[in-house]
Amino acid sequence: MAFTVVRAQAPAAAVFEGARVIVGDGRTIENASIVVQGDRITQVGNAATVKAPAGAARVSLAGKTVMPAIVDTHVHTSTTAPELVNDLKQRAQFGVGAAMSLGLDGTDAPFAQRGQSTPGLARFFTAGRGITAPEKGRTEVPYWITNEAEGRRAVQELAAKKVDIVKIWVDDRDGKFPKLTPALYTPVIDEAHQHKLRVAAHIFSLEDAKGLLRAGIDAFAHGIRDRDIDDEIVALFKARPNVVLIPNLPDRGVAADYSWLRGRIADGELQKLQAASTDRPQVQQTFGIQARNLARLLAAGVRIAIGTDGNTPWAPHVEMADMVAAGMTPAQVIVAATRNAAEFVRLPNTGTIEAGKTADFIVLDANPLDDITNTRKIFAVYLRGAMAR
Repeated sequence: MAFTVVRAQAPAAAVFEGARVIVGDGRTIENASIVVQGDRITQVGNAATVKAPAGAARVSLAGKTVMPAIVDTHVHTSTTAPELVNDLKQRAQFGVGAAMSLGLDGTDAPFAQRGQSTPGLARFFTAGRGITAPEKGRTEVPYWITNEAEGRRAVQELAAKKVDIVKIWVDDRDGKFPKLTPALYTPVIDEAHQHKLRVAAHIFSLEDAKGLLRAGIDAFAHGIRDRDIDDEIVALFKARPNVVLIPNLPDRGVAADYSWLRGRIADGELQKLQAASTDRPQVQQTFGIQARNLARLLAAGVRIAIGTDGNTPWAPHVEMADMVAAGMTPAQVIVAATRNAAEFVRLPNTGTIEAGKTADFIVLDANPLDDITNTRKIFAVYLRGAMAR
């Protein structure tokens, strides 16, 4: 099958022809053509309806599937410039076009990288330093607050740095630490909203999730993990349709095949991963709670986006499979990982394959609507119209 490499210095226009296009909003276009001029998509549709610009390069993608680049809304990347650049390069190799770091960025490097549009790198967003109650012995990067004034002052400092979102932790870490109480997180949320900033919360318990919803939280960076949810919280979510849930599902506790990473990560790392992948019934129970909660909130109409909570560039592909295992369809998962996630990080020019959008997309060897693990079968990645892989 012929394939023409289109790079940054390629002809002004290129036509990608013959692929199935997963738009990212639930639609699919068969036998599609995508016209890319510079870093933008200028046309997309069935091949019969798209007119190629004169002199455009032709790229045959017959038999392939194209989907938007993934946006990971919850990561914790490196905080030195060289390491952060490497993190974003690796993410691009796995089809991640943008990532948002939530709360552990205590250096200047993340802010210097934010807003950059470097060829071959995922775009980057940051919450800077998050806000939590004192957690001595864990990380000292977040603001540790013990009263309302400290909380409001922390938000004011974050606003001055123009963070993309405010991150808070509401979790006692299995009873090891105090956690933010409503008397502390409510003024933090209020102050953030006064500065036109949204707040995303790390949570564990059902009761904390209820309190945060009443206080005006904008997003949850985890699902509810301690028990199955009840009618009251479903009603609270329904009354707040703009709240976004980033499920961040845990390990499923079942043996998995990681051979798809061969050649993409170090052999030693792959061996360690594979050896640790065993059946663990207790872990399966933990996954079951969160899976049931996700399925119920999805059915209630809650908006879902994808996030992975760490610094593993290939993690979104595992998370997407976990979301399907929890009851989402592949189509719903792809929308969560593309359009919904892009909207959450406020990146309006990507997330779907449509005219006028940035040409951020993944070319796959197989259709992920048939099997979500086909997102791992990456043939090529294009970011801002140039090949990243």
